[in-house]
Amino acid sequence: MNSKYFKIVPLILVLIVVVNCATNKIKQKPLAIHEPTKPHHKDTFPKQEYSHLPTFNYATSTSDEKKWVDSIYNALSLEEKIGQLFMVAAYSNKDSAHIKSLDKLITEQKIGGLIFFQGGPVRQAKMTNRFQKLSKTPLFIGIDAEWGLSMRLDSVTKFPWNMTLGAIQDLKLIEEVGKQMALQSKQLGVHFNFAPVLDINTNPKNPIIGNRSLGEDKDRVTDRALALMIGLQNNGVFATGKHFPGHGATSTDSHYTLPVINFTQEHIRNVELYPYKKLINKGLASVMVAHLEVPAFETRKGYPSSISNVIVTDLLKEELNFKGLIFTDALNMKGASNFKSPGEIDLAAFQAGNDILLFPENVPIAVQKIKEAYEQNLITEERLTHSVKKILHYKFKAGLSKVKPIDLTNLSKSINNEETNALLYKLYENSITVLKNKLSILPIKNIEKENIAYLKMGDDSKGIFLETLSKYAEVEEVYNENLDSLLLQLTDFNKVIISYHKADGAWKKHDFSVKELQWISEIAKRKKVIFTGFVKPYALSSITSFEDLDGVIVAYQNNEIAQTVAAEIIFGSIEAKGFLPVSINEEFKVNHGLKTETINRLGFTHPLNVDMNPTILAKIDDIMQITIDAKMIPGGQILVARKGKVIYQKAFGYHTFSNKTSVKNSDIYDVASLTKIVSTLPITMQLYDKKKVTLETKVGDMLPVFKGTDKENIIFKDLLSHYAQLQAWLPFYKQTLTADKRPSDKYYRKLYSEEFPYQVAENLYLRKDYQDSILQTIANSKLLPKKEYKYSDFTFIILKNFIEKSTGKSLDELSEQGFYAKIGANNTLYNPLKKFDMSVIPPTEEDNYFRYQTIQGYVHDMAAAMEGGVGGHAGIFSNAMDMAKMMQLFLQKGNYGGQQFFSEETFDVFNTCYYCPEGNRRGIGFDKPQLGKSGPTCGCASMTSFGHTGFTGTMAWADPEKELVYIFLSNRTYPNADKNLLSQNNIRENIQQVIYDAIIK
Repeated sequence: MNSKYFKIVPLILVLIVVVNCATNKIKQKPLAIHEPTKPHHKDTFPKQEYSHLPTFNYATSTSDEKKWVDSIYNALSLEEKIGQLFMVAAYSNKDSAHIKSLDKLITEQKIGGLIFFQGGPVRQAKMTNRFQKLSKTPLFIGIDAEWGLSMRLDSVTKFPWNMTLGAIQDLKLIEEVGKQMALQSKQLGVHFNFAPVLDINTNPKNPIIGNRSLGEDKDRVTDRALALMIGLQNNGVFATGKHFPGHGATSTDSHYTLPVINFTQEHIRNVELYPYKKLINKGLASVMVAHLEVPAFETRKGYPSSISNVIVTDLLKEELNFKGLIFTDALNMKGASNFKSPGEIDLAAFQAGNDILLFPENVPIAVQKIKEAYEQNLITEERLTHSVKKILHYKFKAGLSKVKPIDLTNLSKSINNEETNALLYKLYENSITVLKNKLSILPIKNIEKENIAYLKMGDDSKGIFLETLSKYAEVEEVYNENLDSLLLQLTDFNKVIISYHKADGAWKKHDFSVKELQWISEIAKRKKVIFTGFVKPYALSSITSFEDLDGVIVAYQNNEIAQTVAAEIIFGSIEAKGFLPVSINEEFKVNHGLKTETINRLGFTHPLNVDMNPTILAKIDDIMQITIDAKMIPGGQILVARKGKVIYQKAFGYHTFSNKTSVKNSDIYDVASLTKIVSTLPITMQLYDKKKVTLETKVGDMLPVFKGTDKENIIFKDLLSHYAQLQAWLPFYKQTLTADKRPSDKYYRKLYSEEFPYQVAENLYLRKDYQDSILQTIANSKLLPKKEYKYSDFTFIILKNFIEKSTGKSLDELSEQGFYAKIGANNTLYNPLKKFDMSVIPPTEEDNYFRYQTIQGYVHDMAAAMEGGVGGHAGIFSNAMDMAKMMQLFLQKGNYGGQQFFSEETFDVFNTCYYCPEGNRRGIGFDKPQLGKSGPTCGCASMTSFGHTGFTGTMAWADPEKELVYIFLSNRTYPNADKNLLSQNNIRENIQQVIYDAIIK
C-alpha cells in the first residue's frame, strides 16, 4: 500500500496544479446563480450574482497559522494525533453520567471534537465551556442544524425546512437564512453546521431525506445550497455539503440499513454530483460522506460509500479536487455499523480518505485499531499528518488558537433574536405556492357578496388560520361527522375554504386518509373550493384529480406564520411568489407556481420588516400595565400598523375591575366619537363626490329645520371644522326625566312598540316622535358669541339627519352596506346586541343618573342612545382590527380591498386644515395635530396626520407621512366617567410617542 501511495502522489500533485489553475480562472468570474429550468410561472426572475463569495479559503494559510498548527502537532503524541480524528456525540439533555463519560474521552482519548444533538442552548453552552476548558487541544464543536439549532435544541426559533426554502426565488433571503443560522451557532461556540443538504430528492417516497432536500431540480438545489453556504461561511461557521455522493434517490434509510443508488456513473456525475462541483469551486469548507451502496463506482457488493477509497479518495478528493475537511456520516448508523464492528469501521473510514470520524461507537477501540494499523505501516505518517494538520488548520481558522468561553448572559434571548423572527415572515411570504387559481378565485375580492364556510381537515391544530381568515371576512366554521349532513350544512355557502393540517415535523407522515380525500372530492363537485395544505408538497400527490378544486395552495408547513401568510394570500394583502421545488403530478411539476394579485388590504408582519423597532414597541406593554394597575381603565386593545401591515395587536386587562373576563382582540368596544370619522364622515365624503354638498353649502339648505334660525347661513366648511359657534352639547335626556330624575312614562316604555321603537337601554324604549325634538332643540339653541374653535357634537347630529334625508336610507344601513361589509369590518356596527352576545362587549358605565343600569351593549352617549343607538356622533361598536381597516382606507385615500369608496381629491379636501391660521387645528370632520403644546397627539405626528379621540377612552390616528395607523380602545368610563385619569395622564399620547420612537430612521 505504501508503494502504491507514493506512486500516485506525483500524479495527484499534477492534477491539483491543473485543476487549481482552472479553478482560479473560474473564480475570476462573478458567480451566476442559475434560475429554475422551464418555469411554469407567468413571470420570470432575473439571474442573481454574488460579488461577495465566502471569505473562508482552506487553500491558504498565514505564517501565524502554520506556526500554531506545527506547534500543536509537534506537541501531540501518536495517540493524541489519532484522537483528533474523532468527533463524539454529546447531548445536553442527558444526565451527569453522560457528561462524565465525555470528560473521560476528552482527558484520556484526547478526542478532537463533539457533535451536539438533543438538548437546550444554555445547557449546551455550559457543557461546551466545561469541555473546552478540559481539553488539551481546543475542540471542534459541530451540530446537525439543517434548519437551524431547533433541529436539535429546544426553545430555539425554527427556520423552515429545506423543502420550504426550495420554493423561494429570492436567493438573498436564503443567504440570510444561512447568516442567521451562523449567528445562532456562533453564540453557542459551534464551528461546523452540517448543512446544506445537497441531496436532489428525485424519489418522492424517500424515507429520510424528503423535506430535508431543497428539491428535485439540480439547478434549484445548487443555487439555494450555495446561498446557504455563503450565508454560513461569510459569518464564521463552516458549511458541510451532504450526503455525498447523493442520498436523494434512496428508498431506504441509512440509519437502519444500507440504501442502494442504482444510477450509472454518468447520471451520478451529471445530477447527484452537480451541486458538489459548484459548491466546491466556490469554497465549500467540508463534505460529509454518506453510508450508501453505489455499484456504479464501488463494485464490491454491499460496501458502504463512507469506507470506499474509490468514492472518498478517487471521486471526491481527486476527481472533484476537494481539499476541504471530509467527515463520515455518523458511524453508529446501521448503514455502516452493520458492515463492520466498532473500531474496524473507523479504521476503514480513515483508510478510505475521511478526515473526521463522526459519532464513533467505541473511541478507545477505534484509537487502538488505527494505532495498530499505523504501527503495521497500513497507515503512513504522511496520511496521518495530512488529516491531523488539516484539522488543526481548520481549528485555527475557526479561532480556536484563542478559545474564549461562551457568554451565557441573555443567551436565549440573543439566539432568538428579532431579526430571525422578522426573516421568518419573509421566508413564508416568498415560499407559499399557489398551484391553481381557476377564474382568479384568488384573491377573494368582493367579500360583501360572499358567504364563506371553513372546514378543517387533518389531525394537527389549525392554529390561527381561521382567526386570521376571520380578520378579512365573515368565515363560518362547519363540522360534521357525516358527509351528507355536512353537504347540507354547506347549502347556503358559495365558497368553502378547506385547510389540511399535519404535524410540523420533517419526518412526520402527511398522508390523507381515504375519508378526507373522498370528502374533498365531493365538496369540490358542489362548491367553489379553495384548498390549502399545510403539509409537505408530496402529500398532495394522493389527490387523484384537481379538476374540481378552484384554488390550490401549498403552505409547506403547519405553523402560525405559514397560516397567517396563507390567509393573506387568500384575501390579497400579499401576492403568492413560491415555485414548487418538487413535482406533485403531471399537472403540477417542479418550478410551477402562479402569481396572484394584491388588493391593498391590511396584512401582518414583524415590526422590523416595516422599519419598526420591536424592543421599543414593547414599552407599550409596560405603559398599559401601569395604566391598568392605576385603575385608569379596566382593560383595552391596542393596534399599530405601518406600511399596510399590522405589527402590533394586543389586548390588555379585563372587561371590568372585577378581573373576571379577560379582554380579547375580538371583543368590541363602544368607540364613542370615533363614530364621527368611521361612519358619518366617509358617507359624507361620498355625498361630496356626488356634489350633494360643497364646502360652501349652507346648513339651512341641508336641513329645512334650520331655515330662519341663526344657523341658517353656517357653511359646511365651518360646520365640519367645529368653527360654527355651536354649543358643545346639550343634555337632551334631562328633559325626559321626572322630578326625581327617573325616565318619565311620558317618554319611555319598558317594552318595544311602534310608538316607542327606540331602545336606549335594556327594557327602556323612547317614543317615536322625540327624534324631531333633538334636532329642533339644536336649531333653537343659541350660537356662541365668539367665532372660534369649539368642539361640538351638534355637527354630526346634523350630518346624520342630512345624510338620511339625502339618501333615503338610515345611517347604520349606509355604513354597513357601503363600507363595513365591503372592507370586512364585520365586528363594526351600531346596536351590537343584534348580532353579538353581551359577553364580548365590555360595559361602559354603571349609570345612576339616566338609565339606572349597567350600560353594556348599548351606546354610552345619551343623545345617541335616544336616537335608538344610531348617532352621527356616537353609537359605533368595534374592535381595533376593524378600526384599523377604516383608518387604512383613509390612508389609501378612499381605496381598500381593490375598491374606491371616494375620490383621492375628496380625501385631500377633507384632510385639510382650513383655519389653522386662526388657531383652529381641525380638518373637515377629522381632528388634526395640535398647533400648540396641548392637543390630541403626542406632538410627534406630522401635520398631514388625522384621526379622532372618543369619550369612552378611544383613539384612532393615521399618519400618511409615516404610513402609520394607531388604534387605542378602552372603557375608561367604567364604572363611572367622573375622573378621566386616562386623559389627565396622557396615556394615549404617551403610547403614540412610543410608536414614533420605534420608527427606525
